[in-house]
Amino acid sequence: MTELLAEEDVERVAEVADVLQIGTRNAQNFRLLQRAARSGRPILLKRGMSMKMEEWLLAAEYALAEGNSQVMLCERGIRTFETYTRNTLDLSAVAIAKKESHLPVVVDPSQGCGRADLVVELCKAAVVLGADALLVEVHPDPSGAWSDGQQQLDFAAFGQLMQGLRPFLQAVGRPVELAGA
Repeated sequence: MTELLAEEDVERVAEVADVLQIGTRNAQNFRLLQRAARSGRPILLKRGMSMKMEEWLLAAEYALAEGNSQVMLCERGIRTFETYTRNTLDLSAVAIAKKESHLPVVVDPSQGCGRADLVVELCKAAVVLGADALLVEVHPDPSGAWSDGQQQLDFAAFGQLMQGLRPFLQAVGRPVELAGA
């Protein structure tokens, strides 16, 4: 998966990427969404930093209207007045998106809060709310990462996260086979 930034890159990126990500800053770039949809590749549509739920769901419609049914919604935090976290992960968005659409919902707690020490708890909450997938940033040495090290788990913490999700998945009746566990 890689993020698309420009319409002219869609075909070239689609040749090598399994999933095309439309990031928060392009979530309402409707021409980019339409062109990405025409590539036939699955699309991960991240919620814009200040997007209302309706705007996010309608943005997904641009891709769906092009005949691409492989659209995933990704809640990655919104901009609020709060300063303890990078963004405010809107977990109510997971529940709403699950009720208002048929699309899979992915949660990105790493971007959602910008703090590795909160990622595990936010993942657990996302699973309980029905998230279909989690997008978690992992690095062998987060302190040496070139960017966003403060929000990345190391390999050991990621393994603990995967094991820690088991009871939450069981509680909501989801399969407990986890990649990376």
